[in-house]
Amino acid sequence: MSHPHPELRTPPPLPEGGLRVTPLGGLGEIGRNMTVFEFGGRLLIVDCGVLFPEEEQPGIDLILPDFSSIRDRLDDIEGIVLTHGHEDHIGGVPFLLREKPDIPLIGSKLTLALIEAKLQEHRIRPYTLEVAEGHRERIGPFDCEFIAVNHSIPDALAVAIRTPAGMAVHTGDFKMDQLPLDSRLTDLHAFARLSEEGIDLLLSDSTNAEVPGFVPPEREISNVLRQVFAGARKRIIVASFASHVHRIQQILDAAHEYGRRVAFVGRSMVRNMGIARDLGYLKVPPGLVVDVKTLDDLPDSEVVLVCTGSQGEPMAALSRMANRDHQIRIVQGDTVILASSLIPGNENAVYRVINGLTRWGANVVHKGNAKVHVSGHASAGELLYFYNICRPKNLMPVHGEWRHLRANAELGALTGVPHDRIVIAEDGVAVDLVEGKAKISGKVQAGYVYVDGLSVGDVGEPALKDRRILGDEGIISVFLVIDSSTGKITGGPHIQARGSGIEDSAFADVIPRITEVLERSAQDGVVEPHQLQQLVRRTLGKWVSDTYRRRPMILPVVVEV
Repeated sequence: MSHPHPELRTPPPLPEGGLRVTPLGGLGEIGRNMTVFEFGGRLLIVDCGVLFPEEEQPGIDLILPDFSSIRDRLDDIEGIVLTHGHEDHIGGVPFLLREKPDIPLIGSKLTLALIEAKLQEHRIRPYTLEVAEGHRERIGPFDCEFIAVNHSIPDALAVAIRTPAGMAVHTGDFKMDQLPLDSRLTDLHAFARLSEEGIDLLLSDSTNAEVPGFVPPEREISNVLRQVFAGARKRIIVASFASHVHRIQQILDAAHEYGRRVAFVGRSMVRNMGIARDLGYLKVPPGLVVDVKTLDDLPDSEVVLVCTGSQGEPMAALSRMANRDHQIRIVQGDTVILASSLIPGNENAVYRVINGLTRWGANVVHKGNAKVHVSGHASAGELLYFYNICRPKNLMPVHGEWRHLRANAELGALTGVPHDRIVIAEDGVAVDLVEGKAKISGKVQAGYVYVDGLSVGDVGEPALKDRRILGDEGIISVFLVIDSSTGKITGGPHIQARGSGIEDSAFADVIPRITEVLERSAQDGVVEPHQLQQLVRRTLGKWVSDTYRRRPMILPVVVEV
């Protein structure tokens, strides 16, 4: 198995007749999925998603793929193929279209409807091409065939990309549920047909590669939901992804069976479920769904609320309910269902929300104590079955953390893919398919691009480091005035602390040290304010460290008069 080396350089020009595959997100992480295919000087992008921030990225709203490697080649992009409508696959599209709004979007009916609604908020009207399973479209030099795959959202597609260099198949996110709610199976017959033609490079979802066996059918959740509904005496509040149509359908079915009305809470939930209902993907009995404002007129035993926040997102409805910062107040006897998995990295945030809800008297039902979620990603047994059908000549695991990628690679090797034909890459690593063999050719920039409010890419790691220090250790500011000609202190030092746990009065012990250091520097002819600030920072920082074993941010301000 080949793998990237930290000293990889910029890849050389693509050999004539070769196909280059460069993931800009989704490898080594769960989310931010984006892969660039290059042939004959033209580019085809598969997915453009976002990653949600973790605790060590305070203040960040979203994390985007890095577009810098393709920014000067936007005119070479033939289109963006969207495999399905989850945020980690479509959330970055508005930010790429800001740079070139006329890049065509190719996807299924529901996927395009979800992204078009999102783009309306950004005032972008995209060019779109609707496709479905079985369709075959020529997109520049890329001959694309779309294959039905089963996932946790309707209308998901894999894509086979034919070029003179060979055929690459990108699975998107998929599983092999044999009893899907919409009766839309992963089309194993189509994959077998592609296998007969010859799959030169298979890019396969790795998310559940460590999990043995097969993913249980989605419909098994229905009985558990019925049990929860049967036992609930007051309101039922369900948190789910805003795009999990199958899960919401089961909630609606259970609510209808037990005589409850349903209200959607949260802008994205209301928007997405409205789209799914209008397009016929969500079956809603008449009168079942009501406006949240009408719930006050109903007894608690007839109410179901469906909201976002299953991953503990701070600004989502469920987190705000847990923090008593939402118009919907959790009361003793409410039942809360977290109908989703835990995305790696979100565990602490989710359990914090669960604790908050429990504190106010809610009975919280989650994956840890009831079967209210099944994964949308193929487990090891399914992947083995899939590889034996596809028989790829080269395998490139995608969509997962390092442990998932390696586990997926091992599964491929077990089914007979030669070790030297399995490529474990990471974001930014270019993989060239030349003369039937895939190998790593170099690496392009593919770091995190942070979205903070209206700012995109302006916040970097240094700013995040400062935020972490401020959050963990607080800040100490020092203000003093010096004579510009002599460097002597004429005012101060005045010291104030915020969030450091140190009383302002305690700094009386260090002020003489600062004064002594500055007087000595004045005698040595050091009068430049920046140098004096550094002296103050070092002196005060050492004192705080020695006295309190803390490392707050120290902000000295030196004013010349």
